[in-house]
Amino acid sequence: MTALGILVQVMALLVVGAYIFVVADRLMVGTETGVRAALVYPVRRLSFLLLQPVTTTERPDFEAWILAPSLLFGLAAVGAVPIPLDAPSAGGDIPAGLVLFGAAMLIVLVAVYIFGWAPNSALPMIGGYRFAAMVLSVGIPFSLVVLTTAIPAESLSVGMIVEAQSNLWFVIEQPLGLPIYLVTAAAIAFWGPFDLPEGSDLAGGIAAEASGPRLATWRFARAALMVTLALMGQAVFLGGYLGPVLPGWLWTVIKTLILLVILASAGRTLARMRVQRFVWFGWVILLPLALVDVFLSGWIAL
Repeated sequence: MTALGILVQVMALLVVGAYIFVVADRLMVGTETGVRAALVYPVRRLSFLLLQPVTTTERPDFEAWILAPSLLFGLAAVGAVPIPLDAPSAGGDIPAGLVLFGAAMLIVLVAVYIFGWAPNSALPMIGGYRFAAMVLSVGIPFSLVVLTTAIPAESLSVGMIVEAQSNLWFVIEQPLGLPIYLVTAAAIAFWGPFDLPEGSDLAGGIAAEASGPRLATWRFARAALMVTLALMGQAVFLGGYLGPVLPGWLWTVIKTLILLVILASAGRTLARMRVQRFVWFGWVILLPLALVDVFLSGWIAL
């Protein structure tokens, strides 16, 4: 597939996936409006934000304020490029795809911090610093559990990792991997109980001063980031496109939707953690468990 074809495929996937994620999240809210209202909610909300007047602050950095959502969506797209949807030859699978994905996800810190710093306002800036503390706490466990899937595959290629699961999915061979991945992925996407940068105690944090098209693009970029994280999760832990009867691309869609629903439901059922407790949780709980996952995977491989 050509570079342009891969780009079109990734963009279409992220747009559709973001729409599905917002619908799933809306259904988890538990309102009485029903499925039909949830299906039209993303379009209705987007239209409202695009027509909403844009507020501003005193002496903001407008360029950075515009750059941050674009950077966040760009990182989501870059992270999705090395994930094959049907077969290694059907996407942008590259030899070091896992490294590219990990680098893109950790640079999300830059996009979030810029979005909080650009308004030149106290509460958004505090939200940016909060996210820096979060990423420092979960970045190592997140990277470890993702890279551990490369041990049995003996490759950093996502396609090779998927093929290595032809006999047994890594969610069974590495039982600690997927739970740690989902927790750290939700934190990197500042979603649900880890939505600390946009906490209500900060009146919205990094998004406190955002409105109109600026807020709409930011929300869309985060939804696209969730799709990329779910895509990688199903590829390295649930066998990706491997499965009986159905075509490979359909298995990819089904497994990605399952992880998106899990993440959406967690965002509506789990309480938000305090920053101090989250930092403790990352260093004292997640990091040792991730190291255990590495050691167990290496022992099994040997």
